[in-house]
Amino acid sequence: MTTMTVQALLPLLPEPHVLLAQCRALALLDFILDADAPTHVFVSDWCDGVDLACMDNGSGDQYAVVFDPAGVFLYGFDHESDATPWRESPRAHWPGLLDGLPASLAHYPTAPEFQFDGFFDATVCVWREKEAKSWQCGPVEFASDESDGADWLFELLTDGSADAYVSFAEDYFERSIDRDAVAAILTQAPLSRRIVSSLSPTRDFAAVARHARALGYTVQDQETAAQERQSTATS
Repeated sequence: MTTMTVQALLPLLPEPHVLLAQCRALALLDFILDADAPTHVFVSDWCDGVDLACMDNGSGDQYAVVFDPAGVFLYGFDHESDATPWRESPRAHWPGLLDGLPASLAHYPTAPEFQFDGFFDATVCVWREKEAKSWQCGPVEFASDESDGADWLFELLTDGSADAYVSFAEDYFERSIDRDAVAAILTQAPLSRRIVSSLSPTRDFAAVARHARALGYTVQDQETAAQERQSTATS
C-alpha cells in the first residue's frame, strides 16, 4: 500500500485565504471546547503583519502555518515517520526537504520559535509565494512504504468539513460535539451566544468573544444578539 506523502498533499491544500480561515476557525473551536488544552492555536499579527497557526497534539507531533505578506510557509513534524530528523545522529533533514524554498520565506526554518534544541524538526515542508498559482515542496523522494506524516497531520485542513472536526474533537475531548455549531464556525458565521452554548454550555461568552476578536474572527453585533435572545425567549 502506497502512503501519501507531501507530493500528494499539495493539490489537496486549499487556497491561502481559505486555509487562513480554516486555521482561525479550528483555533476558535478548540478554545471554546477547552481553553486550557487546545490542540490548535492561531496568533493574529504574530509579528509584523504575519499570522501564525499551530497544531500540537501533545504526543510529539505538530505543524505550523505562517501567513506572511510574501506568501505561506507550512511545515509538519511526525516524530514516528521515516523522515524524522532523529533517524540519524546528528539530526538531518530528509534529502530535498528545503531545496527550492524561496528567499522570501527561507528565514522561517531558522526562526527561534521553530527550533528544538537548535534544530528545525520537520518531516514535511510546503510553501506558496504570494503570486504563485500552486503549492510547492522540495524534491523529496520516498519509497512506497515510507511516510513523512503528510497523510494524517493536515487532515482537518485538507478535509475542512464539520464531520471531520467533530470526529477529531469527540475523540480528543471525549464528549459529544454539536455538529451544527461546528459547521457555523467553519463557515465563518458571526460568533453568537447560541453557537458557544451549543458547544460548551458553561463557557463565558464574553471571554470567548474577546478571544475570537483577538483571532480576527467576527462576533455577532449586540443588536442582532439581542434579537436572537428575544426570539429564543418567545419561542
